[in-house]
Amino acid sequence: MQAQAQAQVDLASLDRDMVGPRAQVLVLGTMHLRGLPQGFDPATLQGLLDRLAGFRPDIITIEALPGEECDFAARHPAKYGADYCAPTDLAKAATGLDVPAAIAEVNKALKAWPAQPTPVQRRRLAALFLAASEPASAYVQWLQLPAAEQRAGDTLDAPLVAMLGQIGTRNNEDYQLGARLAARLGLQRVFAVDNHTGDSLDVADTKAFGRVIEAAWASGRGALNEREKREKVLLQAPDLLPMYRFLNDPEGLRVLAEVNVAAALRARSPEGYPQIWVAGWEIRNLRMVANIHETFRERPGARVLSIVGASHKPWFDHWLGQLSGVDIVDVAGVLR
Repeated sequence: MQAQAQAQVDLASLDRDMVGPRAQVLVLGTMHLRGLPQGFDPATLQGLLDRLAGFRPDIITIEALPGEECDFAARHPAKYGADYCAPTDLAKAATGLDVPAAIAEVNKALKAWPAQPTPVQRRRLAALFLAASEPASAYVQWLQLPAAEQRAGDTLDAPLVAMLGQIGTRNNEDYQLGARLAARLGLQRVFAVDNHTGDSLDVADTKAFGRVIEAAWASGRGALNEREKREKVLLQAPDLLPMYRFLNDPEGLRVLAEVNVAAALRARSPEGYPQIWVAGWEIRNLRMVANIHETFRERPGARVLSIVGASHKPWFDHWLGQLSGVDIVDVAGVLR
């Protein structure tokens, strides 16, 4: 009875008399661009970037692992594996800093960041971001350098310059959407908010687990298969804005959520594999939402853009919308 009574308290109404500005959070569901052919032209994203720039976000978050979590996982290899995050050896060699020390230097630099940073400062900060395991933010700094200043120097040595050049060619929404938009708006970084500590599952037979979950998803994919056919057609257009409108359509998101969770929970498994998978999925989303909230904790009234795989968007909208002083922005209106 006590738990039931607690559940009946309407926490959503506690901010009804709130004084001060409310945060505006826009969640953009995206496809993972790494699945596209190498010849993908980032220019097809220009219409989308124009609409997102019109939202004028103060903060941009991306579905990438933050440096702090990479460092945490590296200290627990027995649980998370040795390749949880990409190595930062080259950046450590250039800066002399491991991930925790680089994060501290990044925070110190940003607190004293001038309105008009010099190329020397930007190159140095890009190197620090790479050492902090935050490559997308390093690319934000690189993009804001004049072409003549995109060179080695100030701790950013030749191997790191080559790394940034490679980043610019990758089919990855963290770089082609998040970093490019941040640089265009004059922001100094993007915030990596992904988390896999909660869905690093401990099951005895991982192959059997995978077979059960994949079979469950396959059984519920009818409507999703039809939508994916339409996505493939829209992907061929010279402007991907219509595809992103389609991807963020509420009906399509409902279909995705049904396949992800409802279809899994309908599957029979004596080991409870579907319930285990869903629990991991929900924990991951909860921790990502908490990471997003942390980015604007000290910034009441911030305008936040969260770029995330479309399957996460319903959970982000639902849980972010329950936070005090937070309004969810209708993505359809922004992409219109």
